[in-house]
Amino acid sequence: MTTPAARPHTGRQRNEAARDAILRAARRQFGERPAAEVTVATIAAEAGVGRQTIYRWWPTKYAILLEAMTELGRTSVDQPDTGSYAGDLEAFITATFNAARDTTTSALLRILMAEAQRDPQVHRMLREFTDRRRQALRELLDRATANGELHTPADLLIDQVFGVLWYRILLDNGPLTPRAATELTQALLNQTEAPTPKP
Repeated sequence: MTTPAARPHTGRQRNEAARDAILRAARRQFGERPAAEVTVATIAAEAGVGRQTIYRWWPTKYAILLEAMTELGRTSVDQPDTGSYAGDLEAFITATFNAARDTTTSALLRILMAEAQRDPQVHRMLREFTDRRRQALRELLDRATANGELHTPADLLIDQVFGVLWYRILLDNGPLTPRAATELTQALLNQTEAPTPKP
């Protein structure tokens, strides 16, 4: 009697490959069809995995999309270190705007924001996603504060950066261009400049 061949081991490398395929499939499907038509089954079919594989890692299709967007943000927006607060801030805002300016990316963010207003679970996950992006900027601002370059409360500056970002994404009320990033950076720097002493 012949002994059956051992089943290939599904270790970390294979799991990571499956995860990447799932995230790519989710980004593509949400970007090309109405959200109602995207299901865990359609994502699984395109990624070449079983639905149970997906449910082991994510509770809903929106959780997959959120992780896909988190991964995109992590790879698209590095933590800059130009040697100055002004340079770091402009580099961060420019990279953030560039990542969100992509038509598909902005459409996916609008889908997530809309679903977050309806589903408390998606709202919580979206809040966690935005908190991670805020924390990345906070680390930059904390470094500037430690170096004596910044004396303005970080939360106020963070709110302005991401307020402009989401306002323009959700309402399409202005571009997310490098020029817009430069203008926003200068406006923020103006707030932190020490007042000129009166003669």
